[in-house]
Amino acid sequence: MELYDVMRTTFSSREFTADPVPDALIAKILDHARFAPSGGNRQGWRVIVVRDPATRQALSALAAPAAKRYAAQVQAGESPWNTVHPTKVDDATIERTPPPARLTEPFSKASVVLVVCVDLQMVASMDQFLPRVGVISGASIYPFVWNILLSARHEGLAGTITTLAVAQEPKLQALLGIPSHVAVAAVMPMGWPATRLTKLKRKPVPEIAMLERWGGTPLVG
Repeated sequence: MELYDVMRTTFSSREFTADPVPDALIAKILDHARFAPSGGNRQGWRVIVVRDPATRQALSALAAPAAKRYAAQVQAGESPWNTVHPTKVDDATIERTPPPARLTEPFSKASVVLVVCVDLQMVASMDQFLPRVGVISGASIYPFVWNILLSARHEGLAGTITTLAVAQEPKLQALLGIPSHVAVAAVMPMGWPATRLTKLKRKPVPEIAMLERWGGTPLVG
């Protein structure tokens, strides 16, 4: 596929066929994805390829608590898991909110789940002393994660970047034997998509890009 076509048609897939995904194809995808950039070219990424049904079911269970909170906040009109505006939804409401199946079932139904990790000893977190949640470390892992999805799209596969289970990271580390200095960046169900999207909805450039400063003249091509 032509590069721009891949970029414009790589969608988040949560429904898959029962067809298997060979290890050789996963290896091919990762072989191309590994050319993503990272800070200092340290390449601190590691990938756990999970096929075992019991482990995938455990991943689904670990995503459920965060999915419950996500759903409860959406129902309350909030932006879920927001670090700027704390939630007003109480714990009891969150607990009795059912986790949406679309957020938990893909792990157990996908042919394979990729757990993408990053060694925190190998990243430069320039924002670690700022009074906000850190995001800079992601620059050394998420280009690789996105390259995985682009490569998968090129091969006819699909998947999605999920992070709900990361709210339970200590349990996730224990489940998969991940060392404490290694963070989980994404849990990615992947397979042959049951349906395909070829037209994605995104904001136009003038709504996201501006000249010279925040609130500047919108960039128009």
